[in-house]
Amino acid sequence: DSPLPTPPPTSPLPPFQLSVMAPSLHPGYGHELLRIWQSVSVGKETDRLIYPVFAVKGEGVEEEIPSLPGVKRFSKDTLVEHLRGLEKKGLRSVLVFGVVDADCKSDDGSSACSSKLNPALAAMTLIRKELPSLYILADVCVCPFTTNGHCGIFRTVEGKDEKGEVAWTDIVIDRELSLTALTNMAVECARAGAHCIAPSDMMDNRIEAIKKGLAQEGFSHVPVMSYSSKFASSFYGPFRDAAKSAPAFGDRSAYQLPVGSKDLALRASLRDVEEGADFLMVKPGMPFLDILRVVSDATHVPVAVYQVSGEYAMLHHGATAGALDLKRAVMESYAGFRRAGAGMVITYFTPSLLDWM
Repeated sequence: DSPLPTPPPTSPLPPFQLSVMAPSLHPGYGHELLRIWQSVSVGKETDRLIYPVFAVKGEGVEEEIPSLPGVKRFSKDTLVEHLRGLEKKGLRSVLVFGVVDADCKSDDGSSACSSKLNPALAAMTLIRKELPSLYILADVCVCPFTTNGHCGIFRTVEGKDEKGEVAWTDIVIDRELSLTALTNMAVECARAGAHCIAPSDMMDNRIEAIKKGLAQEGFSHVPVMSYSSKFASSFYGPFRDAAKSAPAFGDRSAYQLPVGSKDLALRASLRDVEEGADFLMVKPGMPFLDILRVVSDATHVPVAVYQVSGEYAMLHHGATAGALDLKRAVMESYAGFRRAGAGMVITYFTPSLLDWM
């Protein structure tokens, strides 16, 4: 018999390249809490609460927010102590927003990526260090950091007449610059210790951009919770006071969803799933329970609902005026969210719900 031929020398295989449009499943259940969120009737109801908090610069700061009674802005040290007490009551996760004054804002919102200027970054790092069992979601949007208070970067488009004079001018979203700013912010949040990135900006294709940016910087394991069906609602007023992020001109109806839309809201969530979103969100909550049910049924991805600041203020002031019983009303709203398909509920009532549940 003739000897077997000697195989040719092998060369190292090139690094495996994944398409950004091929979503991974592991980030969506890599943490113990996420495995509860992925499950039906598993864990305690308090596991499904996400507590939104506002971080500011300084030390020893606790600032009241007049339009959000009972809610405060915290510096990183007081925030950790506030959360430490709630963790003992069963708090599992927080959604962190950074709040800055006018001197830290710019046209491009670049201070969002600076640990010296964006207090959310330092707060998340300290939370990871001091409260390692707490799951941290980082809100990603440039509106608190831009001088105009909008969620993207704008550019001007002009048209000229036959004389070469400007005939019309439009201010439009610069998608490329906006996606770059959001991706950079997402990466810095992951570096600061965020377990999950939650983009709230509603820019087209930001989920794909953020997923790609995270992977390129070694954070492919970090999941993304998309504010996927976020409406241009009148219920955001108190939040804009809290975050100091009200638009300086116009409104956000050109990129947030029309309040009467249904198919568009579903298309937005389906698109974000295709781009790799691990979790979705419907915002606000109570006026959009029908959308919550539609998105939950159609996407097969865990869906959060955000009981926004206006909903919180409405219930709080109604109870103060004697129009309703606060505990019963809040518990009823929570039951409605869960019945409509919410796997997680983001609410400023979290501290109270930890006591009531």
